[in-house]
Amino acid sequence: MSQQNNEGEKKAITYISYLKVDELLQLQQPESDGEHDEMLFIIIHQTYELWFKQMLHEIAELQRVLEAGLTHRALAILGRVRTIMKTCVGQLDILETMTPLQFNTFRGRLQSSSGFQSAQFREFEAVLGRRDQAGAAAEKHTGMGMAEHLIEGSPARARVEAAMRRASLWDSTLHYLADRGHAIDQAVLNRDVTVGYESNEGVQDVLLEVHHKDPDAAAVCERLVDLDEGLQEWRYRHVKMVERTIGHKMGSGGSSGVGYLASTLFRPVFADLWAIRSRF
Repeated sequence: MSQQNNEGEKKAITYISYLKVDELLQLQQPESDGEHDEMLFIIIHQTYELWFKQMLHEIAELQRVLEAGLTHRALAILGRVRTIMKTCVGQLDILETMTPLQFNTFRGRLQSSSGFQSAQFREFEAVLGRRDQAGAAAEKHTGMGMAEHLIEGSPARARVEAAMRRASLWDSTLHYLADRGHAIDQAVLNRDVTVGYESNEGVQDVLLEVHHKDPDAAAVCERLVDLDEGLQEWRYRHVKMVERTIGHKMGSGGSSGVGYLASTLFRPVFADLWAIRSRF
């Protein structure tokens, strides 16, 4: 009887309680004194962080299902991630409704804060396969590696460093192909995953065979190209948004701003999948 009473006393789950709406709406706290456009800036970037969290959640599941050989589930997840990335690109349209003059009314309040400090985006890059070694050319603009923009010893930095020690999405894809009988070299399958992957002609030969003889696996490969293209599209739009907002000023985190961002363009994550385009 008492157990029934206790259950009856439990609060019913509502839209507001389930989504923690009251707590969520308290998280937008502008630093300026009433500058209208700072609210938009905060909400856009908080929304990005939520999407980054979801993409990390999806990629973790994607690696699991690839390694389990679940092709159709992998295709569904890749489609979802690509759609999320399109949404991230679309959000830049909203941010670009803010003029340079409007941004500069509160830019000084940002102090040393910077998008470089987005641990989740850095983690996302690492999960896809980027490593400090592979990003050395781009990092010359800041003198700092992927995790070094984050506070040493912080949970955020630890997550990024842990991701750089794990197998990447591309590593999971190579194992998926090998499990389907494709002749991926054992040296590639057993490589040091803490080092950035380098293009491999032998893997490219296998990828050509996959496209000719294994339609299901080829579909997975093409969805990976979609994801890669989506990331490059986001980078390009981000560069142009920054350029139209602050020109070529130094970035708020001490980077070269547009110069650094431009250096990250046209660097594919899955280079082997792009290399075979000219060989079909």
